[in-house]
Amino acid sequence: MSLGRRVLDDPAAMRAFAHPVRLALHELLLRAGATTAADAAREVGISQALASYHLRQLAKYGFVEQAEARDERERPWKVTEALQEWADEPGADATAARGLLEQVIAERALAQLVEWQRRRQDEPDPWRALDPVGNIYLYATPDEIKAMSEAMAALLEPLMARVSAPATRPADARPVLLAQMLIPLPPTASGD
Repeated sequence: MSLGRRVLDDPAAMRAFAHPVRLALHELLLRAGATTAADAAREVGISQALASYHLRQLAKYGFVEQAEARDERERPWKVTEALQEWADEPGADATAARGLLEQVIAERALAQLVEWQRRRQDEPDPWRALDPVGNIYLYATPDEIKAMSEAMAALLEPLMARVSAPATRPADARPVLLAQMLIPLPPTASGD
């Protein structure tokens, strides 16, 4: 799997990716590697037919592809790129599709946070002690936000590389979702 980035600028591809089942299947393939529709269906909790349909839709838009099979009966799937980014200057149709995709990703991340909070008490101490949520208010320009995002991506690159290189993962490493939301806020009545 390539850790390459895919710039999404096609509204149809964004809308196709903006489906909770497709995002769950894509995440599973990122984490587990090449997986058949039957195994993916069991992991995600859906029927094999539904998993096959959504994997084909992901393939249609280039998010997944057929992986090399171990035998002639299985048909495993794998992701094509691990990271998706949005085009800087999307058109009006792409802006609406991007908004939908961002909303579904945020809703999925929130659901995963709620699930983590349910099982947190059963986790071992170093994981249970994590502080997964916080708010930071900044005053920044668009250029400063872009520079911050690029610096964070550079900082995270070695950890993201472990997605496709299981042998490089420390023994106590686990998959972690880092959900990033940068939300420009409207000024208050006083202008701040």
